Amino acid sequence: MAVLVLEESQRRKWDSADDLLFYAEPRFVHHLDESFRQRLTQLYAERIPQGAVVLDLMSSWVSHLPEPGVYERVIGHGLNEKELAANPRLDSYWLQNLNSNQVLPLPDAMVDATLIVAGWQYLQYPEAIAAELLRLTKPGGQVIVAFSNRMFFTKAPLIWTDGSDEDHLSYVAAVLQAQGWGEPELIRETTRAAGLMGMLGQSGDPFFAVISKKDQAARSSS
Repeated sequence: MAVLVLEESQRRKWDSADDLLFYAEPRFVHHLDESFRQRLTQLYAERIPQGAVVLDLMSSWVSHLPEPGVYERVIGHGLNEKELAANPRLDSYWLQNLNSNQVLPLPDAMVDATLIVAGWQYLQYPEAIAAELLRLTKPGGQVIVAFSNRMFFTKAPLIWTDGSDEDHLSYVAAVLQAQGWGEPELIRETTRAAGLMGMLGQSGDPFFAVISKKDQAARSSS
């Protein structure tokens, strides 16, 4: 059973309608700028070993994995089938509303790395998701949660909309640790805008990430 961190009031969001309705139409656009995406791909290249089994949770039509990157398998999850079907990096995928059902249909200790980019901010029950991710992660495996300061405001719970960037980092780390993940590494960086605007000194989307590993000695049934 997951260790609760949030109060019920912090789980509420302005738009309480079914998330499936909000994501029913595909959005073939980038929700984060080029500078953020480049930094994210660099981080994945540095942290995800070749041959890994990768879970891209809350994915879309792009996974931001490096090219070339050779993985045993990349499994996708999301809410829009057209977006997932268009993602060339996914070997398989499934649809599931994580705010309605937090049980992930994957066996214990099969994943080396789980990626969540610009998605954690929409979870109303992140404790249960973090506990499930720990279960299905191999000992020594990791979770990488990346985000910026953008969001669909009405679909994000109050814990996110009411917090600062630093609050977001602390919150993600606290939820992961409460479920048994290792001491999180927090990344907070500025980026430079791509192209001419960057040459003129304009900043890109800020880059934040929380990385945590499962204990090497953890049992596969954790």
